[in-house]
Amino acid sequence: MNYNERLEKISHQYNTLVSKPNSEIFSTNGIYNRYKNPILTRDHIPLHWRFDFNRATNPHFMERIGFNAVFNAGAIKLNGKYLVVARVEGNDRKSLFAVAESPNGIDNFKFWDSPVSLPQNDDPDTNVYDMRLTQHDDGWIYGVFCAERKDPGAAEGDTSSATATAGITRTKDLVSWERLPDLKTNSGQQRNVVLFPHFIDGKYAFYTRPQDGFIDTGKGGGIGFGLSETIENAYIEKESIVDPKTYHTIYEVKNGQGPTPIKTEKGWLNLAHGVRNTAAGLRYTLYMFLTHIDKPWEIIHKPHGHLIAPLKEERVGDVSNVVFSNGWIKDDDGKVFIYYASSDTRLHVATSTIDKLLDYCINSPEDKLHSHCSVKTIQALIDANKKVTTLKSITQ
Repeated sequence: MNYNERLEKISHQYNTLVSKPNSEIFSTNGIYNRYKNPILTRDHIPLHWRFDFNRATNPHFMERIGFNAVFNAGAIKLNGKYLVVARVEGNDRKSLFAVAESPNGIDNFKFWDSPVSLPQNDDPDTNVYDMRLTQHDDGWIYGVFCAERKDPGAAEGDTSSATATAGITRTKDLVSWERLPDLKTNSGQQRNVVLFPHFIDGKYAFYTRPQDGFIDTGKGGGIGFGLSETIENAYIEKESIVDPKTYHTIYEVKNGQGPTPIKTEKGWLNLAHGVRNTAAGLRYTLYMFLTHIDKPWEIIHKPHGHLIAPLKEERVGDVSNVVFSNGWIKDDDGKVFIYYASSDTRLHVATSTIDKLLDYCINSPEDKLHSHCSVKTIQALIDANKKVTTLKSITQ
């Protein structure tokens, strides 16, 4: 193909993809609905980010800048538009943030003209990812993300050891961003940090995930919670554990807060990820819990097991058997858009409602932590069902 033929074909494929309608999939569990197509992939990256359109310097119309994946995205509804701030990973392994916009939250997502130009502090980031967005009482929209740097204490020749801190930036429009100093705590490292949307006793509140190392949590006990006097130089002196990692659960190895919790009349809805080990490596799933309306660090309801786990093609990707979420949107009518990534490769949406998610959190059984207790829980439901219906008529 010559230049014009390649340009025409690639442009047609791109425009068809970004305008493709999405369709809801019937939900057997009744809690949420998945959708047929991912909402963002590497093929959604704008062509003018990837190709040199100057025929003189790119006569074969080759891709000059390649992209590997689009995944873990913060989310917000702003000026009537559904916006996600996605993690975009280049072929060079560097991640960056980019805003994509949709008219309805489920399809026709298109990236803004340019990626986010994130200001740097005195110690520049090597890599950034997984931004959580919080519309705060103080009038700012905050983005809290993982800022990765080479471990200064690494041994000579060690080119893989890293440190993770919680970077903080703020904006009013997702266009212009102000960088603040990274969050400081007395823990070794921090990942999966989320800013709570309201002041508590006049202080900024954070969900944290204290850990000893870049990957291993070590003595870090799970999802933490702490207060800072200021956001301009955020410092948490003391973290208390909200949701501990627990033996033989979906969050045995580690767990972390997902997006900013959603306020309801019955408490705060929380979406988190849990990690367990398998013979095939770490498995990431999503789970929920409800916290006290006035004490968002106290769990009042927590269903057993996962809410969302990777299914079918979601299981395959750069880091297989993983789902992860750091963004959701609650609409005025109570509809909830859950943006989750699969296998560090692509971004999906699932939809539910506040009523359904509250029902799920409040009325689903909790994990009793033993197999024989799980049998008792199942048998209790069987016995209850026998009182209201003939099971034989349902199963035949």
